Amino acid sequence: MTKIKYIEHEGTEHVVDVPDGMSVMEGAVRYTIPGIDGDCGGSCACATCHVYVEGGWMGKLAPMNELERDMLDFAFDVKENSRLACQIKVAPPLEGLVVRTPARQY
Repeated sequence: MTKIKYIEHEGTEHVVDVPDGMSVMEGAVRYTIPGIDGDCGGSCACATCHVYVEGGWMGKLAPMNELERDMLDFAFDVKENSRLACQIKVAPPLEGLVVRTPARQY
């Protein structure tokens, strides 16, 4: 289990233990974290799990692939630290990862 901190757009924080091997999106759905919908179930086909990766965590994540980059074109208010939570696999090196939800998902 790896602790992930989810911060809702307005600031409410949720720190949960997500099983290693799950995606950050699957952890959010399992623990009913508001603001991460995951409508496609994690197949990188909808962008409803768009998050902002906080702090210095971007460099610790696996690089973004072309499919994820293309799907982010459908997300609201994309920034340099935007990622799709379905594409971030939880593992012990991500202990303490912090992600923030956008104001809305498409």
